[in-house]
Amino acid sequence: MSQHDARTSRPDALASRLDAGFRLALIAALTPALADRASQVDPLIKAAANPQFGDFQANFAMGLAKTLDRKPRELAQEVIDCAPQSLRDLCDPFEIAGPGFINIRVRPEVLAAALTAMDSPTLGVSSANGSRTVAVDLCGVNVAKQMHVGHLRATIIGDTIARLFERLGWRVYRQNHLGDWGLPIAMTLASLRRAKIDISRVTLDDLNRAYRSAQAQGRDDEAGLAAARATGAGPHRIAELEAQHEGASAALADAHDTLRRLQSGESAVVADWQKLIDVTMHEVYETAQLLGVDLKPEHNRGESFFRDRLVPTVDAFVAAQLASRDAGALVVRFEGRERPLLIQKSDGTSLYATTDLAAARYRVQDLGAELVVYCVDARQRDHFKDVFDAVRLIGWTARADSTEASLVHVPFGAVLGADKRPLKTRSGENFTLKALLDEAIARGRREVHARAAIADSPTAALSRAELDAIGQAVGIAAIKYADLSSDVGRDYVFDLDQMVSFEGDTGPYAQYAHARIAGILAKATSLGITCGAIVVREPQERALALNLLRYPAAIEDAAAQLAPNRIAAFVFELANTFNAFYQACPVLRGADDATRSSRVHLCDLTRRVLADALSILAITAPPRM
Repeated sequence: MSQHDARTSRPDALASRLDAGFRLALIAALTPALADRASQVDPLIKAAANPQFGDFQANFAMGLAKTLDRKPRELAQEVIDCAPQSLRDLCDPFEIAGPGFINIRVRPEVLAAALTAMDSPTLGVSSANGSRTVAVDLCGVNVAKQMHVGHLRATIIGDTIARLFERLGWRVYRQNHLGDWGLPIAMTLASLRRAKIDISRVTLDDLNRAYRSAQAQGRDDEAGLAAARATGAGPHRIAELEAQHEGASAALADAHDTLRRLQSGESAVVADWQKLIDVTMHEVYETAQLLGVDLKPEHNRGESFFRDRLVPTVDAFVAAQLASRDAGALVVRFEGRERPLLIQKSDGTSLYATTDLAAARYRVQDLGAELVVYCVDARQRDHFKDVFDAVRLIGWTARADSTEASLVHVPFGAVLGADKRPLKTRSGENFTLKALLDEAIARGRREVHARAAIADSPTAALSRAELDAIGQAVGIAAIKYADLSSDVGRDYVFDLDQMVSFEGDTGPYAQYAHARIAGILAKATSLGITCGAIVVREPQERALALNLLRYPAAIEDAAAQLAPNRIAAFVFELANTFNAFYQACPVLRGADDATRSSRVHLCDLTRRVLADALSILAITAPPRM
């Protein structure tokens, strides 16, 4: 995923301070050789791959020495000799290793002070972005159709991206682009009205069947009828195709008439149309609540919302001489690309592209978004490239403050079954999202109840209702984490057995780490052990400290790259680092009061960071599991 705005991303605070100190040293050491260019040299500060060699490495010497025809180790030493006192105060004496790497180990008291500064309600995360605005296109269900597994990805990826920016203080507009207008919905509505079905009593299952039925009724085979006549097919086959043709023509005519009446505002038709939306969205909101997704009626910006903006959108492209006629239709052409963007059919009707153009204009011009993110599956990549290029051509990315808005498509891959093909039921149909979630919750509850049956389990004394609630949280976390921990652009295999595991890179593993820490803190309270001054002595304490301090940068990096999996990766690494700390550094049985209080403080900070990171993924962090 390409970075949308470098200003959003920064390294962690310690790395930033080291970077600044080494830049001063580089300028001092290199100015005689490079003059003004010395300030442009990157110290290349990276986290050390092996903690045995320090916390960070400065890797500038090899490449720079080649440019200057110098020996890398000598150059590295020269820069170290020029290091300002402010940099030396942060670190133990520098070590030069290998061909010229500079190993950097931060002083323990510096780590402790940084953790103490981080110990605030914000956990060190800056929220000074209140003047910045992002719009996130997410969910995008079609009215009268059930949510399927593809909607899971569009919904939770979009929600997580929105949460990332909210955590950084941006103004966030969630935009649920409903498919609630046009011929498909009119076909469904017309089919229901022809069958004289009481629309006030229909369920989403009824609507789903009606949608498929309407599509079948409107399926014409005029070419097949002509071929049958030309080849002298039997009279029964010709009669069958004639009946199909006549039925489809009648159904389409009825649908077009229903659409006309809907567009003209006929009250009875509009009322029935609204009922279809209400039935569809009732389940969508229930599913969103189950997933922990912030999706409400005020976020809906469906096709119907933009219906009065479609003609002005087309007119604007015509007036700007950016649209031309092609076989009666209006298209926008792009230099060096054979594929044009169709924005109006030859009969004068609009298309999805027309609505997307109007929506992009609204999000930038009306909402004032400097960034518009579209969480839509990868099959729409070419469509959004064309739409975005058209928006730029006409100048609708220009904002009131003279800056340019960024339009970014986050293309997500497919969810695959064990056969590595798109996930389907045994009958070959798409899995409904509700069926997947129900199965995940059932698996989560079975796992939680089985663990509670162990005599010394932390959950052994909980009621069945309490265990069911934890099991639901585990099941939902399993599905969400498996999805969000993968690179959004890649397909992934849906393996529920692996997803609900309490071991490995899974949602339940992260939840269990949080619950374990909560249990430690509860015992500490009962023993009268409180948080004290943080002291960093052991290697595992140092590793945990460094990991915690990277949290603010992890959020900013995930937002800059529009990559929820980077938060999931941070969660997994933090859980692993804490477990290593817990195994090596006794918390409640520490050597003395100061050690115990310090480690309880580390536990408390870790629990809060872990819970906060999971909240960005909208994953519940139970205190007991």
